[in-house]
Amino acid sequence: MKPGSLILGRGLKTTLKVLLLALVTAGVVYRVRFAPVPAVAYEIQPAAIVAEVMGTGTLEARVKTTISPRLQERLAEVLVDQNDVVKAGQLLARLDDGELRMQVEVATAALAAAQATAERVRVDEARAQAVEDLARQNHQRVTSLLMAKVNSQEDLDKAVEQLHVAEADIRRTQAAIVEAERQVVTAEKTLLYHRERLSYTQILSPYNGLVVRRDRDPGGVVVPGGSLLQLISTDEMWVSAWVDETASTGLSLGQPARVVFRAEPAKNFPGEVARLGRETDRETREFLVDVRVKELPQNWTVGQRAEVFIETGRKTAAIAVPHRFVQWRGGKAGVFVNVHGQARWREVTLGLRGRETVEVLQGVAAGEQVVKPSETKKQELNDGQRIAVQ
Repeated sequence: MKPGSLILGRGLKTTLKVLLLALVTAGVVYRVRFAPVPAVAYEIQPAAIVAEVMGTGTLEARVKTTISPRLQERLAEVLVDQNDVVKAGQLLARLDDGELRMQVEVATAALAAAQATAERVRVDEARAQAVEDLARQNHQRVTSLLMAKVNSQEDLDKAVEQLHVAEADIRRTQAAIVEAERQVVTAEKTLLYHRERLSYTQILSPYNGLVVRRDRDPGGVVVPGGSLLQLISTDEMWVSAWVDETASTGLSLGQPARVVFRAEPAKNFPGEVARLGRETDRETREFLVDVRVKELPQNWTVGQRAEVFIETGRKTAAIAVPHRFVQWRGGKAGVFVNVHGQARWREVTLGLRGRETVEVLQGVAAGEQVVKPSETKKQELNDGQRIAVQ
């Protein structure tokens, strides 16, 4: 082969390679810049939207009580156990009452003695009154006879002395009656005191509730403040949930809520806001919101975890799009709208935030399609990019 032909052949191959590379590059550029990108679309239609604030907490009883004795004594009997339902006034436990019963009997006897003493001094008063009446009559008679010169002055002095002694006896018996009546009152109060202490041996339920824990068994000596049982009222149960402080302005008492227990994540239980905390945790920046649960699961436990979703707003016909179609650029929210097969960027103003959708106040209208890249595509959409809606 001639040298010229060899050079010509090599130049032709080089040219073909360059053209092939150019074609491949052009194809890639076309595919990237001009080929339609698979996209998922959502057509906007007016729909109901519910805005919610979420918090996580535990199920608690609003009223819970540690049942403990009011005096130190041997525990004779415990009549209930864990998970027992009890009624107000029901006997829960009993202390040994032998010594206290004897004290009541002694106090009863002391009261009877005091009452007998009071009765006796009343009889003494009647006798002293009779003596005083006789002495007064004798004094009047002696006085009359002295004026008639029948009796002497000595007789009058004796009559006066007898009258004064009778009057003193009256005052003494009256004072004795007051003392005896006070002793009766003291004995009555003492008897009431011992009866009250005897009643402490019968430990009763303060309200309708549920025994959640039993801490002591019969035989041991219990002391005031020591826990025998843990009792809760099942009339009002709530979830004490921690909510971010930024949601505080939208919350108020009585707002409806739904409670989702982790044991039954597919079911919503109705509730309402019962109490708002007034202290924010300085580390997590969250505060407590107590949500009253109107219906409990069949199997529930105090302290179990749950999520609460508090309704802060509702609209029946809102322009809303799913959260996954909203994107943020430069701190501003926006969506891509399908305009004749092209993705066009629109800034939007957001409103209520629901579980799955967010309200759009400005930027899009009903009937338009918002789009996002297909789940199989990792790339982001660009303004003006051609799309193929799936």
